[in-house]
Amino acid sequence: MENSSGIQASLAGRYALALFELARDGKALDSVAESLATLKSALAESADLKALTQSPLIGREDAAKAVAAVAKLLKLDNLTGRTLGVLAENRRLAQIPNVIRAYETLLSAHKGETRAEVTSAFPLSKTQVTALAKQLKARTGRDTALDLAVDPAIMGGLIVKMGSQMIDGSLRTRLNTLAQAMKG
Repeated sequence: MENSSGIQASLAGRYALALFELARDGKALDSVAESLATLKSALAESADLKALTQSPLIGREDAAKAVAAVAKLLKLDNLTGRTLGVLAENRRLAQIPNVIRAYETLLSAHKGETRAEVTSAFPLSKTQVTALAKQLKARTGRDTALDLAVDPAIMGGLIVKMGSQMIDGSLRTRLNTLAQAMKG
């Protein structure tokens, strides 16, 4: 695994690597990925769930009970639910987004894909996502898994991050560059 040594260096990476290895051994890589995607969406949509994961006031036992209920409610697979329980017991629930990101990176490397974080000013259509994935595949020579985000502050265009490489085609950056050139 090309990224595993870098991922192991972080706290969340160690949890993600353990989850990945258990899922691989149990032939549950995709079901865990689906559960993590569900959890990622729930964290983005629910202020209460986000508060649960961020609050230092919630004790280990209560946090473990709460995440077990959340896992059941969201119909997460057993392995993901158990991992959430371990995170709760170790008071590491705040690491969930990082664990998800590290797992996605490990899964992409396992599948031979490149991961790209794409930020746009507006949500991209399926046609645009497909076209972008094709362009990135032509550039990298590998299939590309896209993590899409929307940030209206970029005004237009895209920002694409793949590993240590960043392509900034945002309107905000172009306007800032033009403003700097005009100050000259």
